[in-house]
Amino acid sequence: MTEPLILITNDDGIASEGLWAVADALVHLGELVVVAPNRQWSGAGRSMLAATTGKHEEQVRDIKGRAVRAVAIDATPAQAAALAILEFAPRPPALFVSGINFGENMSTEVTISGTVGAALEAAAHGVPALSVSLAMSPAHHHATTASVDYAGAAYFTRLFGERLIAQALPYDVDVLNVNVPEQATPATPWRLTRLSRRRYYLPVAPDRTTGKERMGYKVMKDPSRTGCDTDIFASANERVVSVTPLSLDLTSRADFGVLEELLCATRAGTWRA
Repeated sequence: MTEPLILITNDDGIASEGLWAVADALVHLGELVVVAPNRQWSGAGRSMLAATTGKHEEQVRDIKGRAVRAVAIDATPAQAAALAILEFAPRPPALFVSGINFGENMSTEVTISGTVGAALEAAAHGVPALSVSLAMSPAHHHATTASVDYAGAAYFTRLFGERLIAQALPYDVDVLNVNVPEQATPATPWRLTRLSRRRYYLPVAPDRTTGKERMGYKVMKDPSRTGCDTDIFASANERVVSVTPLSLDLTSRADFGVLEELLCATRAGTWRA
């Protein structure tokens, strides 16, 4: 019997320790193929940039005595995901995993995350997808390697990876977005959450008087003020693993009748030729 095919990528690049922690956690679940950007792409979302070349280099890595095909490619995370499925997968994949990311990917910022963007791209190809992020200091968010303990995040990657292979998700659940607190262990509880509508990472304007021209960001001060059912509250306040089901359908849940009435309403003087 052919073993399940598992595709792996990230947005931190092929040299990321988090990427190889995923491979180490999943190597005995099936055949692995790693297709990851050749450099850091944090914040790339689901972008498909024309500036990338698609040039790649391949190698075979030994993971716990098993040969794993690894492809470093000049591509965004979403492009790497698409190419993994379209070009490098020897057969239809059973699972796609993106991560382990350097830092949380929660709330409204999931559309910014290259980690989540890659998982959404895989889901758009019909592949069950998992994105995994590990909380850590912003100082490590753009590092090639971050020397932290990945054991807890690796455990939950395997846990949910196994379940996605064994059981199809309900309709409208396209990605499981998993956020693991920094000190999590296999004994740490997990729970289902929704995306917070509050920003977790707050944009900071550049201080051009000091020569800095790039916009920065800072972490929100009080995660306890988010709703108790949100990803932020669970991960940053309760320190449990947040598991958020994401849908490719971004359609608003507003009442269409009310919205249509609002949009069709005309007022004198509102429109001018």
